[in-house]
Amino acid sequence: MTRDEAIAILEMDREDAIQAILILAEKAENYDRLCDKPSPTTPSGMTPPYLKPAGKRKRRPCGRKHGHKGISRKRPEKITAYQTHTLKSCPDCHQPLQNPVRTYKRYIEDIPQIDPVVTEHTVHGSWCSCCRKIVQPTVTDALPNARLGLRLVVFTAWLHYLVGISINNIVKMVSVFFNFHISAGGLTQAWKSLATLLESRYNDIGQKVSASAVLHADETGWRLNGKTHWLWCFTTKTLCYYLITRNRGSPVIKKFLGRLFKGILICDFWGAYNKINALAKQRCFYHLFTELVKVDTYNRSIPWKAFRKKLSRVLKDALRLSEEKNHLSPECFLRLKKRLHYRLEQFLITPYQDKDAQRLIKRLNRHKEELFTFLEHEGVSPYNNHAEQQMRKPVLTRKISQQNRSAQGANTQAILMTLLRSAELQGANPVENLLAIAKNALTVKTPSGLAYKIAC
Repeated sequence: MTRDEAIAILEMDREDAIQAILILAEKAENYDRLCDKPSPTTPSGMTPPYLKPAGKRKRRPCGRKHGHKGISRKRPEKITAYQTHTLKSCPDCHQPLQNPVRTYKRYIEDIPQIDPVVTEHTVHGSWCSCCRKIVQPTVTDALPNARLGLRLVVFTAWLHYLVGISINNIVKMVSVFFNFHISAGGLTQAWKSLATLLESRYNDIGQKVSASAVLHADETGWRLNGKTHWLWCFTTKTLCYYLITRNRGSPVIKKFLGRLFKGILICDFWGAYNKINALAKQRCFYHLFTELVKVDTYNRSIPWKAFRKKLSRVLKDALRLSEEKNHLSPECFLRLKKRLHYRLEQFLITPYQDKDAQRLIKRLNRHKEELFTFLEHEGVSPYNNHAEQQMRKPVLTRKISQQNRSAQGANTQAILMTLLRSAELQGANPVENLLAIAKNALTVKTPSGLAYKIAC
């Protein structure tokens, strides 16, 4: 309430002043209620962390189930060193000892103390009379004009962009474990140079993902120099493509997938996905179930409970039918599927007085053709869990860092996360995979015949 409003209330009659104060109190109560309980339609990235409910942890007994066979670390197949331990005298009374009376073997696996390896590379240039220029071999152990080895750059990039360790902690780890001293700025510049080198491979992954048959999509909040941006994830079973943009709307999806996506898009109910046409779409069931749980926290009316029960039953019957598909005859499956569509239609045309039920009915009517796509096509999940899993590691990284400070840093983040996560999805060692890709990129020749170079 402003000062002028307070003065106006003081000048009113007693009854009018009381009525004005009661109206202001009601508004304040409604405001506090809205602040304490965000709307179910509010995106997670737009909700402050202090307003999000604490996660519930189920208490489980420690260890394996009773009666389970014990297990220990397997004996190593390869032994790299041998040591023999014998006592000359008793450690208690110092009495001289004779030959050993028993012997047993013990296997210990450990990592050796690591010291940096400094290699002096002597590069000879030779005159080519055909090309009329001096040519020289390419050094693939480091980026052009760089003094940091490529393996160190790739390893630290994996720690930061995939594992989620902060830059300052990486500097400490490298200093303690490898006796290698480097600054945070030096690492950041090396990662940017690496990302510039591998940008073409990043674009290739984007093209493959945008042309896939089944695609999962999701987005979450991100920060660029303190301003709200959005991290997009487009993923298949073997590839993952990240994109950081200022916009969360449909132009981002149209630019990446085009106006017509020729595959099946699995996504949530965010409105930006409505603007793109696709062969088919599958909306995430988990988001529907989550919204039902959210509404349950503040709406316990009988009409809502009846609506919730009917909707849950339809969705769960669809999931059950998908699981039993291989055990049913084609005729029986088709009959049950038609029955399911009929039940959904009858459910949507039923009038409901509850406001939350009306809101969800409006959403379901808009997407009724995109709820049971997983029953029509093989390999399509009713959940968008795959995209959510690809978002998990960036979200954990987001909690311990300030995301990015510049557009170039955001581009580096997207490129290296894409390459590392895609290698992990394919079951490859992400460090060795990225190292091989970088060395190959260093030796690639451009159409003009010159070696590929980047600005360091």
